[in-house]
Amino acid sequence: MTVYTPRRAARVLLVDAAGRLLLFRGFDPARPEHGRWWFTPGGGLDAGETYAQGAARELAEETGLRLAPAQVGEPVYADLIEFPFDGVWYRQEQQFFLVRVAAHEVDTAGFSELERGTVDGHRWWSARELRATDERCYPSDVADVLARALAGTAGGAAC
Repeated sequence: MTVYTPRRAARVLLVDAAGRLLLFRGFDPARPEHGRWWFTPGGGLDAGETYAQGAARELAEETGLRLAPAQVGEPVYADLIEFPFDGVWYRQEQQFFLVRVAAHEVDTAGFSELERGTVDGHRWWSARELRATDERCYPSDVADVLARALAGTAGGAAC
């Protein structure tokens, strides 16, 4: 029986003026054979932190983009996922926020030591590229989540 560590997380759909989504590429240090995958900026909430506060903090730490929690707005999508990372199984309730920028030069100087050791790249993806890629992305339906968020019809689905 798997024992899960509960976790709340805020994730950000950071979209530039061309409609491209920023994703980071990383791997699990406890399972390097699992390969690499792409994921949105974001991470676990600190004690007492709201989802919007966590989204703003994570965005600043991981991309250098500093926004007030009110500027990240309301969540556009929510789900529940279970996954292993670094030897721990998590059950994570996560909310996604849509943030639009004209352009942004990603600054990862705020990465944690773990992020510096497990995140090896980032890029901006068009919706067409997301739909066509064979590379692993999380959430697995990120192209659909992005399309719904941009159309203002995103909601949530529990996994």
